Amino acid sequence: MIPYGRQEIAEDDIQAVVETLRSPWLTTGPKVEEFESAIAEYVGAKYAVAVSSGTAALHVATNALNIGATDEVIVPAMTFAASANCVVYQGGRPVFADVDPATLLLDPKSVEAKITSRTKAIIAVDYAGQACDYDELKNIADKHGLALVDDACHALGGKYKNSMVGSLLDLNVFSFHPVKHITTGEGGLVTTNDENLASRMRAFRNHGISSDHRQREKEGSWFYEMSDLGYNYRLTDIQCVLGISQLKKLPAWIERRQAIARYYDDAFSNITGIEPLALREDVSHAYHLYVVRVNEAEFGCSRARLFKHLRDNGIGANVHYIPVHLHPFYRERFGYGPGLCPNAEKAYESILSLPMYPGLSKDDCGTVVNVLGDISKGKKS
Repeated sequence: MIPYGRQEIAEDDIQAVVETLRSPWLTTGPKVEEFESAIAEYVGAKYAVAVSSGTAALHVATNALNIGATDEVIVPAMTFAASANCVVYQGGRPVFADVDPATLLLDPKSVEAKITSRTKAIIAVDYAGQACDYDELKNIADKHGLALVDDACHALGGKYKNSMVGSLLDLNVFSFHPVKHITTGEGGLVTTNDENLASRMRAFRNHGISSDHRQREKEGSWFYEMSDLGYNYRLTDIQCVLGISQLKKLPAWIERRQAIARYYDDAFSNITGIEPLALREDVSHAYHLYVVRVNEAEFGCSRARLFKHLRDNGIGANVHYIPVHLHPFYRERFGYGPGLCPNAEKAYESILSLPMYPGLSKDDCGTVVNVLGDISKGKKS
């Protein structure tokens, strides 16, 4: 099976983890701060706060913004559920905005139409690895006095107008799940230039306690205070040292992902009914996912039939995503349903994610294209 995504683990990664396993610190130790500093330097941010998952990163971000029970937060319909769940964790209400039909990125016009007196923030998602229109979204946020969060879990290594994703907004969220650009097994991180927000997030990841074990060890103190309610969202030194090792390879891996995308783009330009998502001119796409639309009438079969055909032939295609407002939880809890975000709903019926990861060989790419093309109507004239 050629999966849609997978991690790349080399001997130097394994050795780095083994060395940490033999060290005095397995968690809340020096590798956490080293990893945070390395990510902050890479993206060009002042501060980074590492946590146990991308979902935890979204939660510490919404908590830092004091999202509460009377607040609404606008999120795109086309994303993973965690982008909205983090608002619910805080007692707030996610309000779903539609996406641009060409890129499946958050549509600024839909965002502005959803703003009410209760709106407190906007969470933008860099879907598939392509940065949103942040100039326009910033204008809207500033106009209405709203916080703006970049859910960049798909976009580590990407750029917007020559600025690195992760340096664009006050809060920028990453994931280090094994299918992402680098992995810590599970893990997440938030970058910011705001020292107060960073301090709030560090306390929240550690039960709401103002200091951690390593800080107290340095000071020779046992005393600590819990000043707010928090969670145990800490990331271990074992995971962070893996992330440090992986980060050194990220530039080459981004180049490889972009080369695979160019190969696919060229191949699908000759196959009727397979349409890659549109590319914005002002971004460098990080390609967490390579997503195409299947035009059933032109291609000659449905997305469902193509999905099964690929799977039956060892190609681990996937679908990203069911629009969040269509999940049973959001239908039952908030009363959402079909018709709310027509562009996202229409896209969901036709999109397909194809294999995309640095270890994908040229032969593997050729296999994906050939298997896909087996049941198409044929080449474009």
